[in-house]
Amino acid sequence: MERPLLVYTTFPDVDTALSVGETLVRDRLIACINVLPGMTSIYAWQGEIERGHEAVAILKTRKALQTEVHQALKARHPYDTPVILFIEPTGADGDTMAWLLAETAGG
Repeated sequence: MERPLLVYTTFPDVDTALSVGETLVRDRLIACINVLPGMTSIYAWQGEIERGHEAVAILKTRKALQTEVHQALKARHPYDTPVILFIEPTGADGDTMAWLLAETAGG
């Protein structure tokens, strides 16, 4: 049985997130991307504490496509070391899962 998969990542700006997301939707690797602008991040990078403005992105797909989504996202991501986290929900509404499967068929 197919399972839903959420992918959490961040981008330097909304336009980049939307561009990458649209490509993955068109390629039928994800059914949707939610982009949340205006996030401020504080993080450790190469021994320094950094602060930056980013956009959060949550991608909706299915577990069977995890490897392909991961590869496609890394290939298109502008960061050298993007944060890519896979979140496996314990379930999904039946209609949501049907939509997710239909929109990623062939991906």
